[in-house]
Amino acid sequence: MGIFEELNERGLIAQTTDEADIRELVNSGNATFYIGFDPTADSLHVGHFMALCLMKRLQSAGNKPIALLGGGTGMIGDPSGKTDMRKMLTPEIIDHNIECFKKQMSRFIEFGEGKARVVNNADWLLQLNYIDLLREVGPHFSVNNMLRAECYKQRMEKGLTFFEFNYMIMQAYDFYTLFQKYGCNMEFGGDDQWSNMLAGTELIRRKLGKDAYAMTQVLLLNSEGKKMGKTERGAVWLDAEKTSPFEFYQYWRNIADADVLKCIRMLTFLPMEQIREMDAWEGAQLNEAKQILAWELTALVHGKEEADKAKEASLALFTGSGNSENMPSTILNAEDFNEGNVDIVTLICKAGLATTRSDARRNVEQGGVTVNGEKITDPKHAFAKDDFSSDFILKKGKKNFMKYTLG
Repeated sequence: MGIFEELNERGLIAQTTDEADIRELVNSGNATFYIGFDPTADSLHVGHFMALCLMKRLQSAGNKPIALLGGGTGMIGDPSGKTDMRKMLTPEIIDHNIECFKKQMSRFIEFGEGKARVVNNADWLLQLNYIDLLREVGPHFSVNNMLRAECYKQRMEKGLTFFEFNYMIMQAYDFYTLFQKYGCNMEFGGDDQWSNMLAGTELIRRKLGKDAYAMTQVLLLNSEGKKMGKTERGAVWLDAEKTSPFEFYQYWRNIADADVLKCIRMLTFLPMEQIREMDAWEGAQLNEAKQILAWELTALVHGKEEADKAKEASLALFTGSGNSENMPSTILNAEDFNEGNVDIVTLICKAGLATTRSDARRNVEQGGVTVNGEKITDPKHAFAKDDFSSDFILKKGKKNFMKYTLG
């Protein structure tokens, strides 16, 4: 089985411009492809995870990835799939975020001479003169066609700024530049990027001719992987300071039964032979599948040692065996206590398990909070310092756990 056939079987490919050409390129190791990452935060998140794994798979098959960091496009912000304009970031914040991305990407992709590249589109986009860009690129874009693009439709009702309208042109210019500088012949992206990606191949055709256009391809990724990673507490980050290895493990451990085998197929590097056997699993076997998924992905992001610790902490929670030492914890200080006691609402807010005291009270009153397995329904319920002398584990809902210790 070639790498293209494997990607297909894993459910990673949604659509392609020319399947036969793409199959030949990636199976022969002759693809130089890029995926863009706009640095809108100081950490990559689970939504980026499938793209990183895809780059790793293709590099292992001899292809050359280009990780394009959007120091330039990040100044504008992609309107695709957004209901409002994204907050504009300062150049300093964007540069900081880019450095964070580079460190995280190096865990998945091997950068270096003759290997993968990491480039920043600020290197060419920020040098463009506006009039020159209008003359060089503007005539090749039809406003009518751009307005029909799926990436703009959602925003047309609420209002699409001219500022964001330029994003498609910038992304197209990226492919055009990478093709000329590095021989990049493929672009990969999620389903909200299809119009933007095709704009790149069209610009290459108009500027460089049919022969150049024939060398370029676009591959659309299955959007399911990109949509993962949202919880009631926000995104699931790849940075251990933002989402601890335990929280990361628990996110995958608690995934829906209907999704677990799909995620194993799309995101892990387990052999397809093993995954095909797991396709028949059901009932209690799905819990085992979730543990496998959680461990494999935590090991990929945080290393095997952290994955083992997270598994031990999870077992301590659910079976009473294992080690609770590695569970997320919150330290209580003297100022957290009022006359020697601390109430349940304060505990929830202190750990960041609720954004406001009103939310915390509502969680308690609705029966969604337990302490060491005992349900707490009175928001005024308080605990003395002695209650924290042994394991004190608070659970909110089905997935949020916190261990409390005295400082």
